[in-house]
Amino acid sequence: MPDRPATLRDVAAAAGVHPATASRALNPETRLLVSEETARRVTAVAAEMGYRPNPVARSLRTRRSHTVGVLIPDLNNPIFPPIVRGLEDKLAAAGYVALLGNTDADASRERKLFEQMRARHVDGFVLATATLHDRLLAEAAAAELPVVLMNRLAQDYSFPAVSVDNEQGSRMAVTHLARLGHTRIAHIAGPQEASTGVGRLRGFRDGMASYGLEVDEDLIAYAARYTVEEGARCGRELLAAHADITAVAAANDMLAVGCYAALDEVGRSCPDDISVIGFNDMPFIDRLRPPLTSVRFPHYQLGTEAAQLLLERISGGGGPVKILYLAPELIVRGSTAEPLAPAAQAGLEDAGQAGSPPVPLRSVPSRAARGRSLPPRAVVLYRLLRASVRPSPIGTMTRSTRSSAAA
Repeated sequence: MPDRPATLRDVAAAAGVHPATASRALNPETRLLVSEETARRVTAVAAEMGYRPNPVARSLRTRRSHTVGVLIPDLNNPIFPPIVRGLEDKLAAAGYVALLGNTDADASRERKLFEQMRARHVDGFVLATATLHDRLLAEAAAAELPVVLMNRLAQDYSFPAVSVDNEQGSRMAVTHLARLGHTRIAHIAGPQEASTGVGRLRGFRDGMASYGLEVDEDLIAYAARYTVEEGARCGRELLAAHADITAVAAANDMLAVGCYAALDEVGRSCPDDISVIGFNDMPFIDRLRPPLTSVRFPHYQLGTEAAQLLLERISGGGGPVKILYLAPELIVRGSTAEPLAPAAQAGLEDAGQAGSPPVPLRSVPSRAARGRSLPPRAVVLYRLLRASVRPSPIGTMTRSTRSSAAA
């Protein structure tokens, strides 16, 4: 008959300490409460005896499962693996495990996964699926569940969130195209029930206005989802109805890849005939032909920041609701170039816009700058980060706080 598994009392007896001391030494959250020498001794004894903590017993004792529910809209989107990697790394360091659910942007599937995770008593949720009128958010608020939004914002800023500054990134994209001389710029907008789609469309309009360019509503195609298929559909519509467009700003890279396919179908070349710019700078996008110009933000750090916000909520940390924005960065590659027709640049010069400087980097989001009110206990944070090939330690970053009035 096999030996019974080692218990916490067995480890404590072998290490010569009280069971409560052994428990503290083996728990990452309480290890600092015992001496370093004791923690090393207990850890070594536990490893030698093959001790494995009983998560069920631990959750009954602490009323925490040390699990976190994470809902992702589409795992086929290459942007999410590095984000989830950052999230998991940060959670693991605090002794938490992420339960990952893929919703396929389906509301019924999202609800089913959400309820299944609640039934497993997760300690909180990280949602990359939230929409502007999401009933799940209202239910989570009523139940006082710790929830953090990742790459999404709540319409009333009522939940902690971390996101790239979508408006600023979209304005950067338009500024780049306008300075190249493009005036007939189309936009493939993301889903308008998602804060990313709304913010990037708003940034597109702002960018066009800052260069005195008229926004032709017929040059805006609305994607139902952030997929290659939707990008191709929108690209076909734009190309069929407007032969004079010289550039397309897509709300994300998947839509831009679909636009590439639409150009191939009609025998048009990028960037010789039409420039294309994306958003997200997802992995391997530089391997396309031509490599895609895109708006980058630090994916890994977005995940670590979301995890940190949730850990603060789980620990009972009060204070204001934190809205964290990561600064975007334009990465110029081979998919954007000057238009063939020289009249475009001349038009900008006649309007006195050709020499305009790039859109300045804002200290906080432009929506707040235009006076959108935040909840009384909400604070906007803006983090200036550059995306790196290798993940950067979270401790190397500095957080700065701005008031909404200074936005």
